[in-house]
Amino acid sequence: MRTTPETVAELIARQWGDHRPGLRYESTVLTRHQSAQQAAARAALLVDLLPPGAEPHIGVLLDNTPEFPLWLGAAALAGAAVAGINPTRRGPELARDILHTDCRILVTEPAHLPLLRGLDLPGVRILVTGSEEYAALLAPFAGATPGEAVLGGGPVPGSRLLLYFTSGSTGAPKAAVCSQGRLAAAGASLARTFRVTPDDVHYICMPLFHGNAVIADWLPALAGGASVALRRRFSATAFLDDVRAHGATYFTYVGRAVQYLLATEPRPDDRDHTLRLGFGTEAGAVDAARFAERFGVRLVEGYGATEGGASVQRTPGTPAGALGRAAPGDDLAVIDPETGKECPPARLDGQGRLLNGKEAIGELVNRGRSLFEGYWRNPEAEAARTRDGWYWTGDLFFRDPQGFLYFAGRTDDRLRVDSENLAAAVIENILARWSEASAAAVYAVPDEVAGDQVMAAVALREGAAFDPRAFEAFLAAQPDLGTKMAPRYVRVLDALPVTATNKIHRVALRRAGFLVPEPVWWRPPGAEGYRRLDEEGLRTLLAAYENQGRRDLLDR
Repeated sequence: MRTTPETVAELIARQWGDHRPGLRYESTVLTRHQSAQQAAARAALLVDLLPPGAEPHIGVLLDNTPEFPLWLGAAALAGAAVAGINPTRRGPELARDILHTDCRILVTEPAHLPLLRGLDLPGVRILVTGSEEYAALLAPFAGATPGEAVLGGGPVPGSRLLLYFTSGSTGAPKAAVCSQGRLAAAGASLARTFRVTPDDVHYICMPLFHGNAVIADWLPALAGGASVALRRRFSATAFLDDVRAHGATYFTYVGRAVQYLLATEPRPDDRDHTLRLGFGTEAGAVDAARFAERFGVRLVEGYGATEGGASVQRTPGTPAGALGRAAPGDDLAVIDPETGKECPPARLDGQGRLLNGKEAIGELVNRGRSLFEGYWRNPEAEAARTRDGWYWTGDLFFRDPQGFLYFAGRTDDRLRVDSENLAAAVIENILARWSEASAAAVYAVPDEVAGDQVMAAVALREGAAFDPRAFEAFLAAQPDLGTKMAPRYVRVLDALPVTATNKIHRVALRRAGFLVPEPVWWRPPGAEGYRRLDEEGLRTLLAAYENQGRRDLLDR
C-alpha cells in the first residue's frame, strides 16, 4: 500500500516506468512515464540556466498546454517554485508580477510574446516553447531522470513550489506561498475524498495559472494515478465534446463556468458522457441542482483558499447549500468584524432560506492552527491576514445551529444599506431563482447621501426580455428577501464580464456603476416600481451626488 507522499516531487517520480496514459491534449497523449521524463529534462534545464544565487523561481506565462504541467513537474523535481503569470495582465502590471516574484526565467509561448514587447524585464531569460531554440536547449537533457538535477539539497516538504497570485479586488495581487509538503498532502486528501483511481481522467479547463486547476484537479490526479486532459481555455460549447473525447470523469469549476454551461442549448445527449463529479466553488444551490438535473453530474462545493489558512470539509449529512464543517484541527468561527464577537447561529426556514442574515453573517476566522505560509515579499498583507493571532479569510459565512458553514461572499462584496450590512452572495442566491436570468451579480454603488445602494447586473436567458413588473412580482414573492435587499438598480447585459479565472469581474461592475451603455432600470427614492434610468434621471442622480459632496461614483 502506498504511503502518503511528503513532496510533489515524489508524485512526479512515481510516474517513472508507468506506461499508462498520463497527459492528454487535443490529439496528443503522453504516458505517465513520458510525463515524468519530460519533467526531468526541464528540471535539468532549469538547474543549468538558473544564475548562481538567484531565487529558485520560474515564471510560467502559458495557456493550458502540456508545457504547463511539465514545468510544474520540473520545478517540483528540482526544488524550485512556479509563479503562475496571468495572461490577462498588461504592461507594467504584467512586468510587476514577473519581477515581484523574482523570476529569472520566464517560460511562454508564441501567442503570448506580444504581451512582453516593450516590457523592462532586467535579468529575465525568456524561453519560448515550440521554438527551435527551445528544442535545442532541451535536447542535451533528453536522458535525464527524476532526482538527477536538483537545486541546493533538493526538494523537501518545506520547499516552495507555487507562488500563486490571489485575485484580490484592490491593490496589486499577492503571491501566496505554497510548499511541496502542503500541496502533496492536499492532493492526497482530495484523491482519498473523491476515490480517484488510475481509471479516472481529470479534465482541466480552468486556467493552470490559478490554484483551482493545480490544487484541486492536477494534484489529486497525480496522487490517485489518474490521467489529466487539458483544454487550452475554457469553452462551454466544447465542454461535453472534450469530456467524451477524453473519457473525462472529473473536473473543477467556478460558479460562472457552470452558468455558461447551463446557458448552452440543451441537447438530447446531455447525459451521454463519462463525468461523475465536479468540484469547485460558488456554483450556488440553484445552479448545482439545475446542473445535476440536466447533465446527471453531482457538483460538490468546496472551500479552501490557495493560501491554506482555513478549510471546510464536506461530511455525510451536510445540508444542501452548506459547504460542511471545520476540518480537523481548525477552530473556525464566524466573527462580526466590527465587534470582534462571534455571530449568532443562522435561522433557516424549511427551504433552507436565511432569515437573520443581518446578525448571522460575519467573516470566517481560523482561531486554531493555520497552514498559511505567507505572501512573497508582502509582510503588510501577511499581518492583515493574521491579526490578533487569528487567520482572517476575507470571506463571509454563516453557521447553522448544527455547525454547518455556508458561504456568503467576500468581505469586499459586503454592502452597507441604511446602516445595515448585507452580503452580496445572499442576494445573488435569491436572484438565481428568477427563471428569466442566466446569471446575476450584486454589488454596491454609492447612495446619494450615505452608505451604499444595491445594484444587480443580470444576464437574461436566450429569448428573454426584462419585464420590470414581472421582476417586481418575483422579488415580492421571496420570503427571505429583506427590506434592504431589493436592488435599487438593475443593469441588463447579454453576458456578465469575467476575469481570466472565469469569475465574475466585480471590480469592473463596481467601477462602472450605472454609468453604462446598457439599459439600467431603477427605483427612485420614494417611488414604486422600476423605470428606465434615462438622461433626466441620471442628471438628477448626479446632481444629488454633487450636492452631498459624494464623489464615490464619479471618481471610480
